[in-house]
Amino acid sequence: MNDQVNSNSPTWNAGWATAVQRPSVGFHKNWAEEGFEDQTVRQIVRVTGSGTSARIKLSNRYGTTPLEVAGAAIARTDTGAAVHDGTGRRLTFDGATSVRIPAGGEVYSDAAEVSVTAFESLTVSLYFTRPTGPATFHAQAFATAYRATGDQLTAADPAVFSETTLSWYYLAAVELADGGEARGDTVVLFGDSITDGFSSTVDGNHRYPDALAERLAAQGTPRPVLNLGIGGNLLLNDSAWFGDRAGDRFRRDVLDQPGVRSVVVLVGLNDIGFSEIDLPTYKPNPDNSAAELIAGYRELIGMAHSAGVRITGATIMPFKGSEYHTPTAEAKRREVNAWIRTSGEFDAVADFAAALADPADTDALAPAYDSGDRKHPSDAGYRVMAAAVDLAAL
Repeated sequence: MNDQVNSNSPTWNAGWATAVQRPSVGFHKNWAEEGFEDQTVRQIVRVTGSGTSARIKLSNRYGTTPLEVAGAAIARTDTGAAVHDGTGRRLTFDGATSVRIPAGGEVYSDAAEVSVTAFESLTVSLYFTRPTGPATFHAQAFATAYRATGDQLTAADPAVFSETTLSWYYLAAVELADGGEARGDTVVLFGDSITDGFSSTVDGNHRYPDALAERLAAQGTPRPVLNLGIGGNLLLNDSAWFGDRAGDRFRRDVLDQPGVRSVVVLVGLNDIGFSEIDLPTYKPNPDNSAAELIAGYRELIGMAHSAGVRITGATIMPFKGSEYHTPTAEAKRREVNAWIRTSGEFDAVADFAAALADPADTDALAPAYDSGDRKHPSDAGYRVMAAAVDLAAL
């Protein structure tokens, strides 16, 4: 819907995107299962592209009934839930101020005049009059979203947004246009919670995709960089909590992004670790072999190459000391990493395991790069990951 192309249509480029998930309780308090009724949700995203107009993509992929969005608005972000005066724009959908999205569907807004440069933030507000039911969302945003009662799309007083959470709801992408030609240099970072930015500073934009976008800009080669990680995501199996398996979501989350030229894949840690633990949230947790994981990577490589997209494989980082770690799990990690490094099947390798390992014990994360749980990096660790990516391979 709303994505027809004609001679007067803007050329849309990547600005920001996230991977949507089924509604679930998640690790942080969220509003996905309860949904919304007579409420406005205000969400903030930092773009890595630039433009003079913007449109949003809303997703009801995991909705079981049509979603009615009574109104939407976009503005440049000030601080918290506040927006800059004079920058707010009501969004329309095929000219209408409201839109009905079928169960399983997605919709783009019309273009809105908003000027934004790379590393600035945009605020997207959505108002729902009627009960939405459980919400398609992204669980672990590590960015604050705000909720208020009633229609507060253009509210100037941020204090009306008295409730907060750390997830994004229904918002799947922000695309930008500047009157120029389509870009063909988008980088997608794809994977699990480590790509998603777990344990990074809330509202700090200190995830490894953020750091990579900043590094590219500092090198004089600014490019859109999109974070399509999902916390807990698996290479080989779907999860009610942690999204569709990597192979099933790779086309829509990577290959369908505007102007995608390359992808960095970091996934497999949870396939190894879940099988070592008997927890309801870690299901399914079959004991997959290293050979099965390698077959899963080959599926992604084949899809990328068929689409003309370069694919970088990232080694699985050390996790000794975490609940995942056993001799069996460690043996799988080593076998998979050896294949990633030496097989030549990926176009390039990002050796995160070597970059973040403790020199005194290479099966463990270096303390300076450990967030504290022995498997997720700190902000400093995420910067080291970004530094380990070969920019020439992207």
